[in-house]
Amino acid sequence: MIGTLVNVGTIITGSLIGGIVKKVLKEEYSKCLFTAMGLAATGLGINSVVQNMPDSNYPVLFIASLAIGGLIGSILRLDERIGRLSSRYSDGGKLGEGLITGCLLYCVGTLSILGPVQSALYQDHTFLFTNAMLDFVTSMVLASTYGIGMALAAGVLFAWQGSIYGLTMLLGNFITDNMMTELSIVGGFLIFSSGLGILEIKDCKTLNMLPALIIPIIWCIIAA
Repeated sequence: MIGTLVNVGTIITGSLIGGIVKKVLKEEYSKCLFTAMGLAATGLGINSVVQNMPDSNYPVLFIASLAIGGLIGSILRLDERIGRLSSRYSDGGKLGEGLITGCLLYCVGTLSILGPVQSALYQDHTFLFTNAMLDFVTSMVLASTYGIGMALAAGVLFAWQGSIYGLTMLLGNFITDNMMTELSIVGGFLIFSSGLGILEIKDCKTLNMLPALIIPIIWCIIAA
């Protein structure tokens, strides 16, 4: 788990640095950063979907995942509950958007998913150390936009990578190419959705759709 702990540490450190920078930014610069993050998230989401859609063996799985995941999230009222939590640390009520984007960028990626597998099976932390450096930069930018509360995303990353690490210890290398593809497609849609929210084009309640990431994992394990 040392790789995950380092990854968590870099996110917290980056968030602290970014949070300090935010305090001295003028409002016009903050607005510029909001727009930049919205465009970046939208572009990254589209790229993830376009890259992985042709390789999908289950063309309608992402539709079912988004529908079922969104329904579960709505029943659990994730958007409302996490929104109340984030409001304690937010500046202008924007932290919730940042946390959604940050958690997706930190968790839905090849390095963040395969890293814990490599760590559990071979004690090889290269992927996680590389991911930690990328997340360090990302967390500084996000925290300079949304505030020091972005450090909360480190807890989500720990739970995500810790779960993958634990399952790998129990089940071996359960991450298949099909699972990575389907996760990347669903994750891409969620990142795109988050970008739309940041740009104030459409509030898709992305938090309510986060359980959609679990559906491809369950399906690929059953279908294997």
